[in-house]
Amino acid sequence: MGEFTDRLKGAANQTAGNLKQGSANERVREEGAAQEMKGKGQELKGRVKGVINSL
Repeated sequence: MGEFTDRLKGAANQTAGNLKQGSANERVREEGAAQEMKGKGQELKGRVKGVINSL
């Protein structure tokens, strides 16, 4: 995957995770927190790829 693909997927996962955290169901809220963290990792991965590619 490319830099921008990783960053877009990361942003999408963060948004979905934030929406799930607003749920009344505790299990869904926990799933949302995990999905948000996954998105942050994906976004970071994309940024690292960008830095490496610019060297």
